Amino acid sequence: MNPRKIVVIAASRGGFYALRTLVAGLPATLPAAVCIVLHIGRHKSTLPELMRGWGPLHATHAKDGEALIAARIYIAPPDRHLLVERGHMRLSDSAPENFSRPAADPLMRSASMAYGNRVVGVVLSGDLDDGAAGLAMVHARGGQCLVQRPAECEAPSMPNAALRAVDGAAIIESVETMAAAIVSAVHAAPRKSEDAVKADRLVREEAEVASRGLVSPQDLDRIGQRSALTCPECGGSLWQLEDERPHRYRCHTGHAFSELSLEDGIVRDVERAIWSAVRTVREHRVFAREQHERALRSGDTARAAKEDSRVEQAEALDAILRDALHKMADREGTGD
Repeated sequence: MNPRKIVVIAASRGGFYALRTLVAGLPATLPAAVCIVLHIGRHKSTLPELMRGWGPLHATHAKDGEALIAARIYIAPPDRHLLVERGHMRLSDSAPENFSRPAADPLMRSASMAYGNRVVGVVLSGDLDDGAAGLAMVHARGGQCLVQRPAECEAPSMPNAALRAVDGAAIIESVETMAAAIVSAVHAAPRKSEDAVKADRLVREEAEVASRGLVSPQDLDRIGQRSALTCPECGGSLWQLEDERPHRYRCHTGHAFSELSLEDGIVRDVERAIWSAVRTVREHRVFAREQHERALRSGDTARAAKEDSRVEQAEALDAILRDALHKMADREGTGD
């Protein structure tokens, strides 16, 4: 049975329980296909088998070229993006987006391009902001947008980012009402969107660039502006895309980031740089101590005093670097 609508769901840390409750509540006669991205990376997944035991809908890992059928659940397989084309699915090994493959943004972007206002986008618990840009595209093209209430989430960052990106998103009040909210959205009348024409151009241009992987700077110039930032995955230049929100970035090898994901990558780079500096400073201190001992054994008191001063300088710098790492850890502990 051809699906009347398509439901695309994004979940990460904390989303497992929500998915279990959601799948148990979906009816066997759901007139929509359900596609799910759960951030699992390259790890083996038994999620389809589990889902088949949770509710009445048949669940499988999506296969490249497989037809979409209503009342079935398709889950992105490990280490592959799940993309939707009209009537069927594609799997892609293109670059990770928001540090994830599979990622939610490619699924939602492709679904909105293929099905327009017949898409229901759902963002559940998870870290950072994957799915926010995709949900914004679903909304811009007239689709229905649902977000799990952040206060109910183990990891509220993804829902919070989605709500910031989409003013018109409906908040799912509780996990127990999630399935009913999705069924209601599936049966709702198509929504008109004033941004559909602009969104159509943006989503098609970005989808074309994303599908090709390694692209030329000229290709990215068509969909964004060059920035002074570099990709935290490969070190290449980043282009800021035209989307108004959330702000997003792409590099010419295909990596893509929304704001929180890019900030997380930059912070990781900063932390790596500080740890590298800590290692170098401590090596300098060890070397200065060795030189100090050699100078004492040889009776060169002037050189010994000089090396002792270098040891003190290295210890002071080490303390500054360790304080910076503690402050970064405290800052991360206050995030959403």
